[in-house]
Amino acid sequence: MNVSQILPRGVELPAAGTVTLFSTGWCGYCRRLKAGLDREGIGYTEIDIERSPAAAELVEVINHGNRTVPTVVFPDGDCETNPSPAQVRSRLDGN
Repeated sequence: MNVSQILPRGVELPAAGTVTLFSTGWCGYCRRLKAGLDREGIGYTEIDIERSPAAAELVEVINHGNRTVPTVVFPDGDCETNPSPAQVRSRLDGN
């Protein structure tokens, strides 16, 4: 799914080489992905969906009605749910 046309107000597509990471404070999968992105040197902007109703709605649209995190948006507007750091790197590198 490409979300470039449905991003909530105040949320931009990430800059080249970075991602937007939708998460929650209690999500272990989110913490694991953030640690992996940090190790890989991949920049990200984190948005806590529990603090942003509009972001939570976007995550629900992406995930067919579910608030599944981590959900990652790439600079081209494509998104992926619960990717590994290697998958994120591969997407950013164009593979």
